[in-house]
Amino acid sequence: MSPVFDNRPCELGEGPLWHPERHQLFWFDIINKRMMSQVDGEQLSWEFPEHVSAAGWVDENTLLIASETGLWRFDLSSNTKDLVMPLEADNPVTRSNDGRADPWGGFWIGTMGKSAEHGAGAIYRYWQGELRQLVPNITISNAICFAPDRSCAYYTDTVTKQVMRWALNTETGWPEGESTVFLDLRVDGLNPDGAVVDTEGNIWIAQWRAHRVAAYDADGQFLKAVAFPAAHVSCPAFGGAELTTLYCTTAQEGLDETTLSQHPSNGMTFAAIDAGKGQPEHRVIL
Repeated sequence: MSPVFDNRPCELGEGPLWHPERHQLFWFDIINKRMMSQVDGEQLSWEFPEHVSAAGWVDENTLLIASETGLWRFDLSSNTKDLVMPLEADNPVTRSNDGRADPWGGFWIGTMGKSAEHGAGAIYRYWQGELRQLVPNITISNAICFAPDRSCAYYTDTVTKQVMRWALNTETGWPEGESTVFLDLRVDGLNPDGAVVDTEGNIWIAQWRAHRVAAYDADGQFLKAVAFPAAHVSCPAFGGAELTTLYCTTAQEGLDETTLSQHPSNGMTFAAIDAGKGQPEHRVIL
């Protein structure tokens, strides 16, 4: 059983980010509108007036944070934020969800309905001052991550139970052609959530309701799974000194009181030591 990294239960833990310059993990409790972290055992938390869900690192003291209305430059020294770009700010139905920086310094971010309204969300890329919609009609945006050789991006609409792969232009990082099905989990009845790619090109996918993060190779072949003591695993990230610790956020959302009382670790954030070898998180260039 994987050890607990942080024992604060999240209603909807998401968006773990290992900051390579600070050697610090950040993550979000979307429903409770907060960003969380921990330094030498000290638990940290930042409260926001709206839902926040994902981040990328800009420099040692700056994050790009995605919220339900925009992308924000957040200063960790002063705890102040400045708007970089509106994100569906005129749509009260949606909020941000899964997101990750790409190898070109861009930032991909997915949105979804606050009550998972069908097709209410989309996936966007922010790069060089432009926010461009890439995929419309998304119900639950997830699994945004990138191959180490820059050849492709991955993403999913969780309700489809299919993970997509999309070729990327090697110079600009913009998608080319149409995305194709990389992994079809419908037969297994598995729900792909957040994902990350390791240095060998294997994709590690949190599987909602399955208590695990599962690794697949670049051909979609199952390699192994890392179990966590929580039903609703939501997103993995590699971190630690050698990037070999697999962190995983989880959620209490959707679980009844009996389950939560019997299994209080649901919603906590976990760390599996020596699970694999991750890539450093890419810097966002603003």
